[in-house]
Amino acid sequence: MTTLDVLLPYYGDVALMKAAVRSVLAQTDEDWRLTVVDDGKEPGVPEWFAELGDPRVRYFRNERNLGVTGNYRKCLGLAEHEHMVFMGTDDIMLPNYVATVRACLAEHPGAAIVQPGVEVIDSTGKPGTTLADEAKRRLYAPKLRGRTVMGGEELATSLLKGNWLYFPSLCWRTEAVRAMGFRDDVEIIQDLALVIDLLQAGEQVVIDDTRCFQYRRHNVSVSATSAFSGARFAEARRYFLDVADRLDQQGWHRAAKASRLHLSARIHALTLVPGAIRAKQWDGAKALVRNATSTAAQPR
Repeated sequence: MTTLDVLLPYYGDVALMKAAVRSVLAQTDEDWRLTVVDDGKEPGVPEWFAELGDPRVRYFRNERNLGVTGNYRKCLGLAEHEHMVFMGTDDIMLPNYVATVRACLAEHPGAAIVQPGVEVIDSTGKPGTTLADEAKRRLYAPKLRGRTVMGGEELATSLLKGNWLYFPSLCWRTEAVRAMGFRDDVEIIQDLALVIDLLQAGEQVVIDDTRCFQYRRHNVSVSATSAFSGARFAEARRYFLDVADRLDQQGWHRAAKASRLHLSARIHALTLVPGAIRAKQWDGAKALVRNATSTAAQPR
């Protein structure tokens, strides 16, 4: 099995990025290669990478800001190995991450995605949870133990009811992602769109409950900022209704129904209304209510 490409599309907090990089350097399985693509202009960052002196680490700084999707596309173009990870620059790989996903791929080499066990941490790095994460764990994620393979309409329906995957922790088969590509019409839910596209193409996902990744949940992320404005949910609603039509055409009617209902996204929008009001984001609060209560389109 080939080396694991760890891709780090970077923008934002320097200290958190350094912690993410150090967590990759600390892997017990050393068969990885880290590529960092810097989409910002923070001072001292190129010098810090130059001082690392590790031949497995590559660093690039974009001449101009490419934005979220543009930087992901650049990272994808730089991947050179069979499997890769789009790691978040505020997340942490536990020392057993590479070993865990490589074991999954050794057992299921044809899988397009591996979802290992994830621990949610707060902005300070302490274990924590939110209502959204508890809903993922208790309501939407299948009750699985050990290592399991899922795919097809069953998995698509489950994820469209409530997306319980953690994108920065996923390991992907590089060619499967390249063949599908990133969508131009979504940004915040680009991860879900890509997974559903792959499932519709017949790909499978390995789910392993071995905890080996820490996902940082805080209120300064792009997704959190767009959530209060209502932009995240407006984008999500457009996507859910569009993909429902495609799922119906494929004969995946249960998945299409779950997509049109998109109940978890509606509930999440409603839970954010009080926070938007406290922040005096009146337009955002109205948009959240509108996206939570709008009638889903009916099948054509």
